[in-house]
Amino acid sequence: MKPADILQYARENGAKMVDCKFVDFPGSWQHISYPIERLEEGLEDGFGFDGSSIRGFQAINNSDMLMVPDPATAVMDPFLKHPTLSVICDVVDPITREPYKRCPRGLARRAVSYLKSTGLADTAYFGPEAEFFIFDSVRFEEGPNHMFHHVDSVEGRWNTGRDEVGGNKGYKPNFKGGYFPVAPVDTYTDLRSEMVATMQELGIEVETHHHEVGTAGQAEIDVKYDQVLAMADQMMLYKYIVKNVARQHGKTVTFMPKPLYGDNGNGMHVHMSLWKDEKPLFAGDRYAGLSEMALHFIGGLMKHAAALCAFSNPTTNSYRRLVPGFEAPVNVAYSARNRSAAIRIPMLSASPKTKRVELRWADPSANPYLAFTAMMMAGLDGIENQIDPGEAMDKDIYALSPEELKEVPQVPRSLDLALDALRRDHAFLLKGDVFTADILDAWIDYKHEVEIDQVRVRPTPTEFALYYDV
Repeated sequence: MKPADILQYARENGAKMVDCKFVDFPGSWQHISYPIERLEEGLEDGFGFDGSSIRGFQAINNSDMLMVPDPATAVMDPFLKHPTLSVICDVVDPITREPYKRCPRGLARRAVSYLKSTGLADTAYFGPEAEFFIFDSVRFEEGPNHMFHHVDSVEGRWNTGRDEVGGNKGYKPNFKGGYFPVAPVDTYTDLRSEMVATMQELGIEVETHHHEVGTAGQAEIDVKYDQVLAMADQMMLYKYIVKNVARQHGKTVTFMPKPLYGDNGNGMHVHMSLWKDEKPLFAGDRYAGLSEMALHFIGGLMKHAAALCAFSNPTTNSYRRLVPGFEAPVNVAYSARNRSAAIRIPMLSASPKTKRVELRWADPSANPYLAFTAMMMAGLDGIENQIDPGEAMDKDIYALSPEELKEVPQVPRSLDLALDALRRDHAFLLKGDVFTADILDAWIDYKHEVEIDQVRVRPTPTEFALYYDV
């Protein structure tokens, strides 16, 4: 939509309010609502807000910021009682009107401009596969003398002995056994279908949905690939829809990478390809039908894998999932079809248009604007510097001997190690002023102060079990 279109769209749909959303630094939507009469002036002048109250944004002595609605993102919010137009905004400086450097959307815009400036390609397509759990309840609390969390699900394997209304019927997916049982084991087909229908109503093209490997309602909804900025916008809307549809049905959804001990975590495999002049660039006559450009793109992903984890797996909980010795995508190797490699080349179609690279270690706690951009920048660095990814790994990496595994690099085992890698290896992100030194410093500082240091100083129930009687 253009500005005139969005005003007409609002009138046609009887909008009474406009809900302006923007993305904070860690990757969550924030919003402010206004009477619809203010939309026209907001499209021209923007809407003011306090940047010092937003995670990772401005200091209190320089707090005034503006958010400017992007008409192309306008949809009618399906969850609010009063007809409300929802629109995603870009954050800008109120004095210079320049895009705010720490605005994740602005960063993704700079990435698109940089891609075109290289002459290598003009379009980068991304197709994420985000997983999530559907729980019935979640409780957690912490204090100086106590700490606990408790999640529950009618589908949880641990509930086979529970008294239930009408009697327990026993249809509970096994741990790691949720892929792909039909009803009555899979009880959430209708709920996922409603999530899909809502996505389609709001313009998201969905490819499939299904129960995932985990017990307790783990699910996946796959959407069609799109360009970097558009796909990052879609992932924000995707999460919003999934969480709110679940809430309407008395459920709760989490994209937390590892909410359950002893079961699969939530990953986000990311499919990537480059195009130019509407032609795919990753198809060729090299390994697995790839072009030399695609192999160099893989080389860039592999070289910068540890630094990428600071954005693709940006929480301390991410590394409860990325544990060596389990079926986790921790081994930095590439292969066709082979799901034990961290980078896979899907072989489901011979069409050049489907030739792509799949990065498997990311998870849905990522800020999609930062993560997708960082992946693209790493791949472009591989192309520009002709980085050789080495030989493909076509054997089952999980079955390798310890001696063989020593030759296969792995992703970092903790968030602080990923951030250390980002400190050492970030020149590829600074090209074209896509990322800046300020963004990287702010990201590293925020992750240490707000997350790593807070987790580090707290005892856990497991430590009581291990050490109370020392």
